[in-house]
Amino acid sequence: MSPTPVDAACEQLREALAGLRAAGGPGAEVDDLVALLVLAEETRRALDRFMVDATADLQRPGTFAERGYRSPAAALSDLLGWERFESRRRVVAAESVCPTIGLSGEELPARMPTTAMVFADGAASLRHVEVIARVLNSSPAQRLDPETWAGAEAQLAAQCAAFTPTQLHGWGMELVELLDQDGAEPEDSPPTQTNELRLSRFRTKPGGKITGRYDDAALFAAIAAVIDAGAAPRDADDERPVPQRQAEALADACAQVLSRGRLPETGGRRPQLVVTVRLEDLERRAAAASLEFGGALTAASLRQLACDAAVVPMVLSSTGIPLDVGRISRTVPDGLRRAVTVRDGGCAFPGCDRQPSWCEVHHVVEWQHGGPTELGNLVMLCSEHHRLIHHTHWEVRMVHGLPEFIPPSWIDRTRRPRRRRTPAAVPV
Repeated sequence: MSPTPVDAACEQLREALAGLRAAGGPGAEVDDLVALLVLAEETRRALDRFMVDATADLQRPGTFAERGYRSPAAALSDLLGWERFESRRRVVAAESVCPTIGLSGEELPARMPTTAMVFADGAASLRHVEVIARVLNSSPAQRLDPETWAGAEAQLAAQCAAFTPTQLHGWGMELVELLDQDGAEPEDSPPTQTNELRLSRFRTKPGGKITGRYDDAALFAAIAAVIDAGAAPRDADDERPVPQRQAEALADACAQVLSRGRLPETGGRRPQLVVTVRLEDLERRAAAASLEFGGALTAASLRQLACDAAVVPMVLSSTGIPLDVGRISRTVPDGLRRAVTVRDGGCAFPGCDRQPSWCEVHHVVEWQHGGPTELGNLVMLCSEHHRLIHHTHWEVRMVHGLPEFIPPSWIDRTRRPRRRRTPAAVPV
C-alpha cells in the first residue's frame, strides 16, 4: 500500500524531532539550548492549534456522537489517554476560537475572533484561550452588552503575549468588573441556601476526604449535636486533638446507624421494572420491548437495563392480551454483587473512579446468550461506561478472573486491551 498523507506527515515529524534532539545533544551551546526551548514552545503551541482545529472538525458533524459518545471530552479522553480536564480544555477552545455551523447550515465566525487570531499566530497558548473563555463566561462579563463584550475580548487577546495565564485571569476579571459598572441586579428574595457534602476517596492510599457546607442552621445543628455528643475526651489522658475526636465521633455515629438503624438500601438493591414484550418479539429473542410507564426500548437498551435489575417479564399475544406474567427474579443477588464490589471496587472501566453505590453489574457474556450469573462473568460499571459497552464498539472480557476492556479500532488501531488497576482492598 502506498503511504497516506498522514504516514508521510508522521515520517517528516519524526525526522524533525530527531533533528531537534541532535541539536540539543551533549556539547550544545547555551544560546542553542535557549533557542531550542523557544522553538519547542512554538511547536507545542502549533500542535495545540492543530489539535483544537481537528477537535472542532470532528465535533461539528457529530462524529463523536455517531460513535456513541455523548461528550466530546469523554471521547478525547479515551482516544488520547487525557485526563478529563485536558479534554475539556480542548473542547472549550474549539467552541471558542473555531467557526461553527448555524441551524441553517451556514458557517458562523468564531465566538472569540481576536483570540482566534492570536492563537493562530502563536502569541496565545491553549491555557490563555481557556482563561479568556472563562473570564468572558463569568457573571460580570455576561451582563455586558455585545459591543462591550467584544471589546473586552479584544483587550484580553492583546495581553496574551505580556501576561501568563494566571496573570491574565486576574487582569481580565478586573477588566470585566470595571466594565460592568451597574453590577448585578439587587435581589429582593433572600439568598438561596446551599447544603452540600462531598465524599472522595484517596487515589493512592486507603481512606478519603469529606468536605461540606450547610447554610441551613437546623441541618448543621443536628450534625453538630451528634458529633459533639461523641467528641468529648474519653478520660483525662485522652490527648487526641479536637479535629481527630470530631472525625472519629462522626465515624462512630455512622457505625451505630449501620449496625442498629435503618437506611434506604443503595447499590445492593436495584429498581423493579415491568418489561412488556410481545410474543413475536420474544420469539426473536426480545428484539424490542417497552417500559411500564411508556416508551419503546431498543434491544441494546433493554439488555443494558436488565443487566442488574429486578424484572417482571410480561408476554403479550399479537393482539395485546397478556399470556404470561413472570415472577420477580434478581439477576444479580446481593451476595454476588458484594463479591463483584470487592473485586472491582467500583466502575472497572480504566480511569473511572465511580463508587460501587453508583454502579451497575453487567454480564460480560450476555444472559440471553447463555452467559451465567457468576463472578467470572460479571463486571461493575457506572451508567456512562455501561452505556458505552452496550451502544458502541467497546468490548469487555474476563482474563484470569479480572475484567479488561478492548477499545474500538478508531481509538486504538491495535485494539490493545486496557485494564484498571485493581485496588488492594475495598470496603463493602
